[in-house]
Amino acid sequence: MGLEFIKPNINFNFLGYRRYAYILSLVLVLAGITSLVVKGGPRYGVDFAGGMTIQLKFAKAIGPDDIKKPLDAAGLPGLAVQRLGQEKDNSFLISTSDHGEPLEQVRMKVANSLKASLGEGAFEVQRIEVVGPKAGADLRVGALNAIFYAVLLIAIYISGRFEQRWFAAAAMAGGLAVGMWGLRSLGLSMGYLIVAAILITLVLCWVLKLKYALGALVADIHDIIITIGVFSIFDLEFDLTIVAALLTILGYSLNDTIIVYDRIRERLHQSKGESFEKTINDAVNQTLSRTMLTSLLTLFTVAALYFFGGSVLKDFALAMIIGIIAGTYSSVFMASPILVDLGSGLGSLQGDADQPAQDQKA
Repeated sequence: MGLEFIKPNINFNFLGYRRYAYILSLVLVLAGITSLVVKGGPRYGVDFAGGMTIQLKFAKAIGPDDIKKPLDAAGLPGLAVQRLGQEKDNSFLISTSDHGEPLEQVRMKVANSLKASLGEGAFEVQRIEVVGPKAGADLRVGALNAIFYAVLLIAIYISGRFEQRWFAAAAMAGGLAVGMWGLRSLGLSMGYLIVAAILITLVLCWVLKLKYALGALVADIHDIIITIGVFSIFDLEFDLTIVAALLTILGYSLNDTIIVYDRIRERLHQSKGESFEKTINDAVNQTLSRTMLTSLLTLFTVAALYFFGGSVLKDFALAMIIGIIAGTYSSVFMASPILVDLGSGLGSLQGDADQPAQDQKA
């Protein structure tokens, strides 16, 4: 006898609450965007802002506050102290952002401040890493490009997979290329270009009636903005590990959405004459147990990383926790309802669902 996490005959009216879900999502997204605008973007870590990281091992047990206090007096900008490994290891990673001061001088400030407070021989320097401002800017551009191309490939894949409209997907990519060429001629920075490119992609999905792609993209962008917004609101550091988490969240949310979309397509074949809204709501209910089990198991794993993985992995794990919760929510309350509210109606989607079967008969 199999374990039933959610009863198979559940029939919760998810789509009936979609307006409330849209309002909640809008509030969360606007809160995050407002925080980013007010603060001038996320608080970049050394990876993106440039600066120095120094790994130190101390001779005796010491806490992060005992290290941070003398370093605060040295006036180091963007100072962060993280414990490495277990408490008994007495290892810490100190990072400070670039502010035009020679990095060798910064290293001497750290060493002299700690020696004055803790004494000679209280610690040893195990590793020093330096990221210049130019390298940090290049990493920011690379991170933005990675997120953008992931979003674009998702749109193309979903359009071909569920709507068999590879030509329309290619037209979308071509229209995006033309739009990007025009925007580059205006001399916009890469950040604004990427935001504009994602908006163009959404508009092209709307114009070309790529309904499944539009729903998946809105859900994915929703998850990314909420995750970045939470980091901005709580002034958490944004570095390469968070970008890795964002790309993982994109894939995770897409997987959840594809499971629901597959069931919607199956029910469009089986439920002739059934209302479009009921078809989608039934599909969401039928995949709910699998969605919740997958989300909870992944959430438990990431929570273990957050609580026991050490300070270096803590922000990565937190981004994953936020993304998993947002991704599960968006797959149920965003990606599927959007097919009803922004799609072209049952007739068009029914035709999309029937197309593969007709091709097989031919």
